[in-house]
Amino acid sequence: MDTNLSDASKGYIKSVRGQVIEVFSQARNLVSGLILSRSDKLYRGQLVIGSGSDLKVPVGKNILGRAINLFGQPQDTLAPLVAEKYVSIYSKTPSLNIIKRQYSILETGIKAFDFLTPLNKGGKVGFIGGAGVGKTILLTELLHNISMRYPDVLSVFAGVGERIREGQELYQRLADSKTLSRTSIILGQMNENAAIRFKVALAAVTQAEYFRDNSKKDVLFFIDNIFRFVQAGNEVATLLGTTPSEQGYQATLQTEISTLQDRLIATENGSITSIQNIYVPADEISDAGVDAVMSFLDTAIVLSRSVAQKGIYPPIELNQSTSSTLSKSILGEKHFKALTEFQMLLDNYSRLSHIVTIVGESELSAENQLLFARTKKIINYLTQPFFMTEKQTGKPGVFVNKETTINDIEVILSGKLDNIPAERFMYIGSLADAKII
Repeated sequence: MDTNLSDASKGYIKSVRGQVIEVFSQARNLVSGLILSRSDKLYRGQLVIGSGSDLKVPVGKNILGRAINLFGQPQDTLAPLVAEKYVSIYSKTPSLNIIKRQYSILETGIKAFDFLTPLNKGGKVGFIGGAGVGKTILLTELLHNISMRYPDVLSVFAGVGERIREGQELYQRLADSKTLSRTSIILGQMNENAAIRFKVALAAVTQAEYFRDNSKKDVLFFIDNIFRFVQAGNEVATLLGTTPSEQGYQATLQTEISTLQDRLIATENGSITSIQNIYVPADEISDAGVDAVMSFLDTAIVLSRSVAQKGIYPPIELNQSTSSTLSKSILGEKHFKALTEFQMLLDNYSRLSHIVTIVGESELSAENQLLFARTKKIINYLTQPFFMTEKQTGKPGVFVNKETTINDIEVILSGKLDNIPAERFMYIGSLADAKII
């Protein structure tokens, strides 16, 4: 929208009817801006007022337990929000002298993550997969488990371009699990315009930064879905008439992502551990938008549709998922040894699977049959009932300590359970809970 203003405007402007327009360029008395609200009530000659500031978002303890939109308006059924403070969504990356790089494992209680791809406190974790492979369930399960395990940790959830139904389900799940009181939810859903969806992610980062820097807290930052952030940026770039780059994405793609990711770090005040859902269009993981996000991740957990179709959840693609924590100095001797041994078995399992598919498991040599079955038991053991799916599955969720997971896998690797059918290891907690040992 272009409109004439006698005074220079900064940040954003408001019409007398409450519409919000963010300024992105100005030349003399001509201001160009992005409409952040409904456009059907705007008309030629309408009076607008310059705010004199950047777009700001409410921060502080009063936003905990609340679901709000980009403008701080409640999206729940509670009373109007009274914020401690409003802060610009365009803060700078922390200076190098206060950035704190640390290697501390964040225990999740999810066996597959704690064993295969441990999460680093203050790091960036990505769930990478197409539609319907369980990214949102895993993200909310992590929010629940870590909040229950670490009661001092606060959480910020950014809903970017997702369905309204999913926002409602998330709110209800967190309320049922009694973790809502330590979580802030900010939503810019798929029915909102592109500019709002793009800026909601920045607003959520601002809230996480405030908890880290002012409240001196460790923060969990969840974004569902960061690919929608990329898409929204592409739509905004199209509206602004910029020339597209690789695969039709905006030329500023890398800059936009780095501006967001570089703020999600640990400092001497506290840490922000980010868990990011990354939608893969048409299951094409080499997509330029997906690849741009993945370049910032410390832990990449690839979710496979073919694994999900086998009834294995979480459906992790074991050969493609990785973590920066996979070293002896971080994991410890015991964990590293068990993981290394399993990875060797997994390579052999992948090779033998092609033979088994054609001629059957019985055609393998006795030794290969034993190793194949042992690996299958560990793969089955890494499945787990989730708290977030109790109502759908009828199975109560379980939290398994990392030490218990490692001990159980050591027992399976030792061959002591070779006489137990692999099916007994599916969707259990620990081996002791399942009365296998």
